[in-house]
Amino acid sequence: MISINGILEQKAFTREDIITLLGLKGDNQQLLINKARKLTNDRIGNKVYFRGLIEYSNICVKNCFYCGIRKENREQHRYTMRDDEVLACARFAYKYDYGSIVIQTGERNDKDFVDKIEFLIKEIKNQSDNKLGITLSLGEQSYETYKRWFEAGAHRYLLRIETSNRDLYQRYHPSNEEHSFDKRIEALNMIKQAGYQLGTGVMIGLPGQSIEDLADDILFLKGFDVDMVGMGPYIEHEHTPMYLDPDLTLTKEERFDLSLNMIATLRLVMPDINMAATTAMQAIDPAGREKAIMAGANIVMPNLTPVKYRESYMLYEGKPCLDEDASKCTSCLIMRIKSTGSEVALGEWGDSMHFLNSQISDS
Repeated sequence: MISINGILEQKAFTREDIITLLGLKGDNQQLLINKARKLTNDRIGNKVYFRGLIEYSNICVKNCFYCGIRKENREQHRYTMRDDEVLACARFAYKYDYGSIVIQTGERNDKDFVDKIEFLIKEIKNQSDNKLGITLSLGEQSYETYKRWFEAGAHRYLLRIETSNRDLYQRYHPSNEEHSFDKRIEALNMIKQAGYQLGTGVMIGLPGQSIEDLADDILFLKGFDVDMVGMGPYIEHEHTPMYLDPDLTLTKEERFDLSLNMIATLRLVMPDINMAATTAMQAIDPAGREKAIMAGANIVMPNLTPVKYRESYMLYEGKPCLDEDASKCTSCLIMRIKSTGSEVALGEWGDSMHFLNSQISDS
């Protein structure tokens, strides 16, 4: 039997290796985290990049069973930010040298929405003299829409698969064409074809999900050749069908530890991708984002959304920093990142090394 140190020194990992790594605890978990951190520094450097998060709207046409802004959550106050508010957020990011922003919303694909996003991308590019990178997280769209937004100036797109297990995916979504596993896969392929750096991710500790499922998620991410990943612990929301699901067997702390193992293991499997230290990690552990960075994450997403909207963009319960304005959030995050021994990479897009390497190999 190969020792944990033996597995950690490998360059390639079998499904069984990944299952072993995901199950590590205590001192062995720390060995995994230390290895992932060293590999991060060796392969992509010691920098952590900012993505200023703009939660543009919580209006959504989808009804995912886990999500607090699902269409049928009647308890949710709905909003859409004004153009001037979005552009003010972008100006803040530019002024404070963030390098990049993320525009995130509930899912819509009507013409007014598509046109508005295109307009905002162009305005942000114009007002920042093309210096702000733009990531979109706006759900499933047509290829034509992806291409329009790409040509307007966005260059990264995040669409989470949530789980690569087809049966589990359908368990967490309504059984209709609008919530189809095949449609999600098709959308991921279209995003890549449109020219974006492709991002996706999974939830960890879902009801009915096994360690084997999570190992398969890692193999899915590698097989899909993604450029960036945002993943974190599943956290329930009171006004969703999955709240108090009897198959939710892991505590939040266990989901957190498993998320650290997922981040560290994925870093070993895909050494040059970008990985986010997600807010969900901090929702469980006050030092969650720092611990994610120590395990191999290299992206943080400080929230630029005006405080008056933040309580309405509640995908899960316990979301942190609801009443902290952007300037305080920035100084706090810089201090937190430096505490991990990492360098805060201001003024840089921080594009995925994996994507850049693939462009070189294709040329």
